[in-house]
Amino acid sequence: MTERTLKTISINDLASGMYVHQIAEQSGKVKIKSQGKVTNQAVVDTLRTKGVKKVVIDESKAFDPAPSSPTTDPDVPSPQQRASKPEYGSRSVRFEDELTRAQKLHKQGKSIQKQLLNAVQKGLPFDDKIPREFSHKLVESIDRNPDALLCLTKIREKDDYLLEHSLNVAILLANFGRFIGMDETQVNDLAHAGFLHDIGKIRIPDRILHKPGKLTDMEMNIMRDHVFYGVQALEEENIPAHLIRTVSEHHERLDGYGYPNGSRGDEISQEGRMLAIADMYDALTADRCYKQGMPSQRALQILVADSPHKLDKELVLQFIKCMGVYPVGSIVLLSNERLAVVTEQTENAHKPKIRVFYSARNNHYLELKDVDLAVTSTMRIEKAVQPGDYNIDVQAFFERVVNQ
Repeated sequence: MTERTLKTISINDLASGMYVHQIAEQSGKVKIKSQGKVTNQAVVDTLRTKGVKKVVIDESKAFDPAPSSPTTDPDVPSPQQRASKPEYGSRSVRFEDELTRAQKLHKQGKSIQKQLLNAVQKGLPFDDKIPREFSHKLVESIDRNPDALLCLTKIREKDDYLLEHSLNVAILLANFGRFIGMDETQVNDLAHAGFLHDIGKIRIPDRILHKPGKLTDMEMNIMRDHVFYGVQALEEENIPAHLIRTVSEHHERLDGYGYPNGSRGDEISQEGRMLAIADMYDALTADRCYKQGMPSQRALQILVADSPHKLDKELVLQFIKCMGVYPVGSIVLLSNERLAVVTEQTENAHKPKIRVFYSARNNHYLELKDVDLAVTSTMRIEKAVQPGDYNIDVQAFFERVVNQ
């Protein structure tokens, strides 16, 4: 009998030909198979994506990996599966090509959201098949190229917040779920819950829903009822219980001071924790009729400040990695006094790919220029800014800079 030799190593030292005996250290809560052969680099990459930091290998089971060896980890797709379902971040479709489809999806999503809100407001039934199938389409777009839909979450109409917010949260969650390695069913459910999570707000009086100042205690109690109204509408439509639970938890907090149930710690599901993060992030960065949204970097700082007491710290850190220091669609001020929009993340979180479009010094548009900050030393990002800081019309900006 061969003597078993176990050794704990960093995920960075894991290589093809090794046999993983168990996971020694992992961030996040995504369950994965703990044993199996490392037949190729894709296995290592998948483990790393899912937050694995250290593994225990069995040196007595080392082997010579053959190019045609099938993977023993069911969480890693086979070559045939990878051909039909690209891995997260592979960007199998060019940004410009996917953007056309993403624009149609975004417009369709606002229309569906409006129909749902009208139905809930009037107490009428709605066909859940429509938002469910739409959520699947969002996930498919994220699989092709996540940057297209993520960019559209930055293009907002101040008067359409209620329509855009749940749509944007669904997009953020589809991207987040894919990033941490959730399977297709989980990601579809997560996006579906995100799309439905705020439908109860249509039952809240406009004077409270759109109040620019701080709500009184009585007004806050009325505002909190939107979760109850939303859950009630979903229950009447026989939405699956696990989706209703996710929706019901988007204002719960780990310290027990959230609402409506005051759930704490492990009483809140992983999906509910993820929805809380995406919901809060989009709300902080959104332009409203009475205020301008804050830059993404400030919103991410607030998420960090609210963890681990209110928000799940590991998931917040994963969300930041997923979005990047400068999320796709962000407008940034460069060291040469020009503005650019972030079009794609790179391995260096502080040096994404950008599209330069405006002179902040002379206040005029420039000829568009794509730059990869990771491979140039002539400019760097100084800070993120908002379109309103430079009186840039959002729709004009979108038509000229993004949708070229």
